[in-house]
Amino acid sequence: MTFAFLHTSLNLSRRLKIEMKNAPSFLGYSRLSAEVTAGAIDHREQIDLSTEHPLPGPEAPRYYNLLAPNQWPSPEVLPNFRPVFTDYMKRMGKISIYFTSLIAEAIELPRDAFDKYFDADQQHKLKIVKYPDVGVLGASGKDGNQGVGPHKDSMLSSYLLQASHHRGLQVQNMRGEWIDCPPIDGTLVVAIGQGLEALTQGVCVSTTHRVLSPAAGEGARFSIPFFQGVSGDAGFDDLDSVGVGRVPEHVREERKKVLERSGGRLDDVEFTFHKGGAAKTLGEATLRNRVKSHPDVGERWYPDILASIREEQARVVQEQRGASQGAVDISAVSAPTPVEAH
Repeated sequence: MTFAFLHTSLNLSRRLKIEMKNAPSFLGYSRLSAEVTAGAIDHREQIDLSTEHPLPGPEAPRYYNLLAPNQWPSPEVLPNFRPVFTDYMKRMGKISIYFTSLIAEAIELPRDAFDKYFDADQQHKLKIVKYPDVGVLGASGKDGNQGVGPHKDSMLSSYLLQASHHRGLQVQNMRGEWIDCPPIDGTLVVAIGQGLEALTQGVCVSTTHRVLSPAAGEGARFSIPFFQGVSGDAGFDDLDSVGVGRVPEHVREERKKVLERSGGRLDDVEFTFHKGGAAKTLGEATLRNRVKSHPDVGERWYPDILASIREEQARVVQEQRGASQGAVDISAVSAPTPVEAH
């Protein structure tokens, strides 16, 4: 029942009734191969949900559009879908905040160090994802097996339930090698986000990960990632200047020793969680990145932001080309916004 909404036997027209581009919240159904990561198409089909909020008022910041009711499948077709996932998100929200309090204690910060970045009614997000096998996709070429491209999640922590017995999830180690993360019954895979790396001064290192599509004949892979939210009103200036306080020196020294023993860190994904560019708050950064990942939604609801992103992308490409010829100082390139959770 959990994945019936993404089953091919369910008429596409039913899924399109709650298509993501129907609303400015980036919640709802995404067709196969509609999302982009690392400049390439992600071959997956999904529905995005969040802990629900009422629609924002007309004077609210634009990124408050992300706080909204969900687009739910019809209860006549899937009567248990809404109550099951509403309960799951509520439970996981509590677990995620408890888990980050344990992280704070582990690195000798106050247990409540991260609490200032959670709203009283904090929004958390969840995806229900289907990765068809490459035989169904008919995919080929360099990016033909990209379920979702290499990325880091944005905020503090995320929790992945691998709901089918398919390999495909991979994480990158310190040497830059991609390591399989096979499903284990009764477990969640925890990933550290860029926000946690920034707030802990690099002690908690963000997890670079990707998903490869199943091989031909293996059938579809299913997963349910849950993404812990933080307040969209939090500003980058505060994150940089105040944050959660200074991690003790001896803890930071331990992290440095780990890096030294590994000869540094090779990483396919740039760390982008810092101020710079157009976004001044986490909410603005999240909205811009959602537009970048879902240009069809951006075109309908945020054409100005989409145009700004495309101009920035074109400028960066142009400057990088110039820099390769010794003509441009790439330090002048604006810092990209953090990656939203995938």
